[in-house]
This record gives sequence, structure tokens and C-alpha cells, in this order.
Amino acid sequence: MTAPELDDTAPVVDAHRWPDIAGVRADRHARVAGAVADRLFRRAASRLDVRVEYPDGTVVGAAARGRILPRMIIRRPEAFARRLGTAGLIGFGEAYMAGDWTAPDPVAVLTPFAAEVDRLIPRPLQRLRRLFVAGHPAAERNSEKNTRSNISRHYDLSNDLFESFLDETLTYSSALFDEFPARWDDLAQAQRRKIDRLLDAARVGPGTRLLEVGTGWGELSLRAAQRGAQVRSVTLSSEQQELARLRIAEAGLGDAVQIDLLDYRAIDGEYDAIVSVEMIEAVGYDYWPTYFRVLDRLLRPGGRVALQAITMPHERMLATRDTYTWIHKYVFPGGLLPSTEAIETITRDHTSLRTVDRLGFGEHYAETLRLWRERFTAKSDRVTALGFDATFRRMWDFYLAYSEAGFRSGYLDVQHIVLAKEARP
Repeated sequence: MTAPELDDTAPVVDAHRWPDIAGVRADRHARVAGAVADRLFRRAASRLDVRVEYPDGTVVGAAARGRILPRMIIRRPEAFARRLGTAGLIGFGEAYMAGDWTAPDPVAVLTPFAAEVDRLIPRPLQRLRRLFVAGHPAAERNSEKNTRSNISRHYDLSNDLFESFLDETLTYSSALFDEFPARWDDLAQAQRRKIDRLLDAARVGPGTRLLEVGTGWGELSLRAAQRGAQVRSVTLSSEQQELARLRIAEAGLGDAVQIDLLDYRAIDGEYDAIVSVEMIEAVGYDYWPTYFRVLDRLLRPGGRVALQAITMPHERMLATRDTYTWIHKYVFPGGLLPSTEAIETITRDHTSLRTVDRLGFGEHYAETLRLWRERFTAKSDRVTALGFDATFRRMWDFYLAYSEAGFRSGYLDVQHIVLAKEARP
């Protein structure tokens, strides 16, 4: 447990600077691409349970059949189409950030799009994806050189920002509720229920040497230490490390918990159990084998790994693994959601870890995100006072709504995956 920490003075991205999205390209290519995108978008929307309203009175969407459909209001049709035509789904999100389109209920609008994501673009055009969809920038690959910066761009934005919409546990991952619809007053206990289930699955108790990969703001370390475990937790966020250490100290558990600013690839030692909550999503496709080999190396024979992971369908993961998306550009650079099949294949081929239990609870994440978004909206004045402008607030609103829609539609899931280490022959 003596590996050196990273330099805590390393520069990070200025969280309050965001690309200027007010301008829209007006060159011939943008006009042509916008015209094509407009036709494709209207064709796709005409089959969905949405009501797309244009300033000239045009309405596009499936027949209501006596139902009230969610409204998507296009305020600047040409700008919307050109962004879509020149930047695809990145442009779709940027159009929301710029106010080219809006919706009284963005989640209700985005959910049918997420449910039909495989069929929005005609299949012949899908085969041309690699020709016109941008790939990941080399500087955002999650190598040991780049990962700290990637993590800082999101998690070092501001502890005060995250405190504005998270519950008292400061847990930034799906909760596990005991009833629906979830209420804000239930969220903290639902987060503790989720953490306790993971600790139970990893068989964490008195004397357990526990490694946590991805600290968050320290709630899991706190609860593990309260069980009598000796905890080592690693993070690449200096903001998270600082606040987590403070919370650990205030709880009087400083002797039981060590929180290091350290890349997972540099961890040393041997542990009875490993827990990692929604960290694999930030590892990146190329590094998943490395990630699981590291866990395998650090876990003692007979030990267990308990993961919480957001997953996506395998075929969709394969189709989009090289695609640069709006989420990459604005929220989580360098990441990728795994599929269950990918995790199974990598652990089988590269490690002695084998899945012994799995639980999917995607509907719980949809409720978690709803509560976060409602809270974020209610605290908009506080977010503004922290120095985050209107473009940032629309960006964050879109991020939370977009994510909730993914779980509402069933396109995304979140799972507890428990891995046991087999004895080598």
C-alpha cells in the first residue's frame, strides 16, 4: 500500500469554459448536409410517439391515437438541421444547449428516440457510419498519460456543483429503491441499500482488506470501515479525494481508510475483496483487458470482486465503440459503456475471474436520474452563483435527461456483477 500518489498540482481543464455553440456553420457543405439531415430527421420522427412542432405550424410525429404525445419544439429549424447534418448526434445535443430546440419534458421526448436508436437512420446509410462520424481524439484515450485529465474534466468541476443535486451521501451512481415512484426523501437510504448489497456480495466484514477502485466522495469507504474493514480507495479526482478524506476524518475512521490519488494500473498489494462502482465506464474499450487483469492480480485466491456497471446491448457497443459522441465531448471523455457479453469474454479470456451473480436494475437508475434532475433544476440559482452559465446548465440538463431516457427505454441497464477468483491449476 505504498505506491506513490499522483502529483496533486497537475493542471486540470477550466471547468467554466465551454465551446461557443452560438454560431452555426453557413457554408455550402453545411447547407447541403442540413437539408439531408432535415429529411432524415422528419422521416425518423414521423414513426415515433412524439410531436415535433415547427415555427411555420408544421407538426411531425406518429398519429396520437387519442394520446397526448411529448412535445419537441423546434425554435430555429435551419440551425437545428445544420448542426444535425454537420455533427450528427453531437449536433443534436448542441442544438439543445444552444436553444435551437426545447421541450417541456425532455425525457419524454428523448425516450422514444433512445428506444428506436438502431432504426433512426436507414440501414444502407448506417453502413457508411465510419465515413462521416468522427472517431475519438487520440488525446482522450484513457492511457496513463491522459486519464487524469479526462477524469478531472467531469469530477473536478466543483464539489459544490455535485452537492447541489446529490443527496447527503454524495453518491453519484444508481440507487436501489424498495418502492416506486421514488421520492427524494428515500434517496439517501436507497444509496446505502445499494452500497450494502455490494459489500455483502464482496463478503466485506471485520478485518477484510478491501480495495475500492473509484472513491467517489467516500460513502462506500465509510460504510465498509464501519463494518470493521481496512479500506484502501483510489481516485483520480483531487476534488473527490479532498472531500472524501474530510468525511472520513469527521467520522473518526481515518485509521481504517486510506484514500490515494492513483491510477488503477499503479495499485499494489493483495486484497480480500474489491469493489468498484460505475468506474469501468471510464476505462475505455482498449483498456478493459488491462482493468480486469489488474483486479485479478490484486485479489487473493478465493476473493470476490463486486462491480456496479452501466451496460448497453453488445451489438450496439460494437457498432459505436469507435464513435465520438456528445457524451464524450461534453461529459465523459474517453469512456465507453460495456456490454455483459464483453465483460464475460474478457474475464474468461484474460483472468481467473468468473461471474457468480448478476442483478440488473435499470429502472432504479431512471428514478435516480429523475430525482437528480429535479433537484438540479430546483437549485439552478445556486448553480448560477457557482459560476456555471446558461449553456452549461442546459448541457447538464440534457445530460441527465438523455441518461434517464436511456434507462426508461431499456436501451441501457445497470448491473451488480459479482466475480469470484478461481484457483489456478
